[in-house]
Amino acid sequence: MATGTSGTERTIGQLVADATHDIEGIVRGEIALAKAEVTDGAKVLGKGAGLLAGAAFLLLMGVVFLLHSAAWGIAEWLPVWAGYLIVAVVVLIVATVLALLGRKALQNARPAPERAIDQAQQTIAVIKNTGSEPAAAGTGTTTTSAAGSTTGSSATAATVTKTPTT
Repeated sequence: MATGTSGTERTIGQLVADATHDIEGIVRGEIALAKAEVTDGAKVLGKGAGLLAGAAFLLLMGVVFLLHSAAWGIAEWLPVWAGYLIVAVVVLIVATVLALLGRKALQNARPAPERAIDQAQQTIAVIKNTGSEPAAAGTGTTTTSAAGSTTGSSATAATVTKTPTT
């Protein structure tokens, strides 16, 4: 018995084309959703940054008025110029201490990803040595991570040292 096919059945090529078109539509929709979420997030971040900038400006103005008041308070016992001089010296001392602490922190900072660079260099060395002798030439040992890949050293994976028998 032959099963009758109506003329409305679609070919595999048409089904693949439709599936591709549907996937493109889904991807475009996801991208549009991501753009909308990022735009909304950026608007909220912009508003928050503006409010923080306004608060920082008002805080700065408040500190200026407090320092001015301190200078006038000192002027009750000393001349006005001496009060301002004392306040200015204290502010400069605090600024110097903060600058020295910031400089020390910047000197101790390591912005370069040294561990990642070291690991990349080790990976390159292992890849170069894959077809030839093991990385530890002369010792006859190869270090293999728990996942089975050969590495020079791995701080995150358990290592097993294999010594070939001759």
